[in-house]
Amino acid sequence: MADAPLFNPHTYDPVHFDPETRRLLRATVDWFEERGKRRLIEDYRSRAWLDDFLAFSAKEGLFATFLTPAAEAAGSQDKRWDTARIAALNEIFGFYGLDYWYAWQVTILGLGPVWQSDNATVRARAAQLLDQGEVFAFGLSEKAHGADIYSTDMVLTPNADGGFHATGSKYYIGNGNAAGLVSVFGRRSDIEGPDGYVFFAADPGHPAYHLVKNVVDSSKYVSEFRLERYPVRPEDVLHTGSAAFDAALNTVNVGKFNLCTASIGICEHAMYEAVTHAHNRILYGRRVTEFPHVRRELTDAYVRLVGMKLFSDRAVDYFRTAAPDDRRYLLFNPMTKMKVTTEGEKVIDLMWDVIAAKGFEKDTYFAQAATEIRGLPKLEGTVHVNLALILKFMGNYLLAPAEYPPVPSRLDPADDDFLFRQGPARGLGAIRFHDWRTAYDAYAELPNVARLREQADALCEFVTTAAPDEAQRKDLDLLLAVGQLFALVVHGQLILEQAELTGLDRDVLDELFGVLVRDFSGHAVELHGKESATEAQQRWALDAVRRPVADAERTARVWSRVEALAGAYEMRP
Repeated sequence: MADAPLFNPHTYDPVHFDPETRRLLRATVDWFEERGKRRLIEDYRSRAWLDDFLAFSAKEGLFATFLTPAAEAAGSQDKRWDTARIAALNEIFGFYGLDYWYAWQVTILGLGPVWQSDNATVRARAAQLLDQGEVFAFGLSEKAHGADIYSTDMVLTPNADGGFHATGSKYYIGNGNAAGLVSVFGRRSDIEGPDGYVFFAADPGHPAYHLVKNVVDSSKYVSEFRLERYPVRPEDVLHTGSAAFDAALNTVNVGKFNLCTASIGICEHAMYEAVTHAHNRILYGRRVTEFPHVRRELTDAYVRLVGMKLFSDRAVDYFRTAAPDDRRYLLFNPMTKMKVTTEGEKVIDLMWDVIAAKGFEKDTYFAQAATEIRGLPKLEGTVHVNLALILKFMGNYLLAPAEYPPVPSRLDPADDDFLFRQGPARGLGAIRFHDWRTAYDAYAELPNVARLREQADALCEFVTTAAPDEAQRKDLDLLLAVGQLFALVVHGQLILEQAELTGLDRDVLDELFGVLVRDFSGHAVELHGKESATEAQQRWALDAVRRPVADAERTARVWSRVEALAGAYEMRP
């Protein structure tokens, strides 16, 4: 029998959600399953636009139900912005193909500035467009500047009637070909600095909106568009000044979280294929899965994937309980974006080493998984950007815990409205966290949890006795190595919290932490080799290296879970 932590369409029944959410999630799975694998792959290979998928979504009211906040729901009890069910749908979309997820993801980004705005007219219009099955787009990035919003060349020139004419280009804008509304970031021509920023709603059907091209070779329509003296009326303006800047960053805070669960879905589908193929293939008179190195690679891939799911599920709880005086989610968010998505790359690579040439074949899901998994760490800020971001939290997280009430599992049908009133995007260094040691102490009897705890304690010592000096704090290459060490401590904490809440098998947990101990040791060695590392830092790095605690019987029990995935799921041809 397939292991419970992994999504399996044949057995999926999300009973923990309300009836309408449960129906929509199951209907989405059934729509993909009825299409079958051949159609799924052919649409991916032929770069077909997603008309039939969007027609299904419109018919079922999928996007409208999941992406309309309660304030705009016109009394519907089913419409709300619920991060738990959004995460569940991310995973399903990732499982069947990132093209479907991408249309949904950029719709979320396009809605972010709208739902954060006090502009009742545009909010009502957006709700109506969702009801009509429309998708949305987020006009932030530019060809010359990327997402550097300080340097935007979308210029709004004031008119006599109190509005503007907007002229400029946006680049790498998903859904730019089909969006019902695009949230566009720009700056006024007559005001310098942050006070001149403007977010406004643009209509792609207007003659002044020019769609240039799809900038990628994919079903994902990642557009370049240009506005030529586009009329921006006062009623089209969503945010001005610093509020526009905050809306941009806070929208990314909401949207980047979706990348982790998409990555999980990709890995899950690929794992069923990879284990089934390896188990059924005979080489030199033996099943491929009888070779020790294959068992190790597939076991490592499996426990990493379980860790991805545990961390992401627990991060949802912190998103849903966030408040002005509890912004811990601002650490866990870039962690899901950076750490979970790079774990996804490792999972795919481990399986690819096993199935080798099979991973290139055109009739496999794995071939597209191996391509698409690379994109997620590079969207909504690179790994390096998000690693640099999490370093802002390291001192308070490791050394200055604060008291917070326990955060429960949050699967209740609540509207996560705080995400659209996050406030100014600053003050990250002042955010406090509960004591990370508590989660580790709860599993102190597991040898590899205890060993990673030793390494985490060593990192606290590093911060207090060998922290980068003023000159080193300008050396991003060295700081990123430190960030990788810190990320592992945070990763471990939320995994342990979710393991306790779900009763995860302790063999799986200890095997996973053996992998994390190896990872910490590898990053410590990397820090040791940095050109600017001091002698004290080099000594610390080597002292922090640990060997995981091996247990052949434990590993064999975990392997039996992996082996059970062979034949547990195969998509209809």
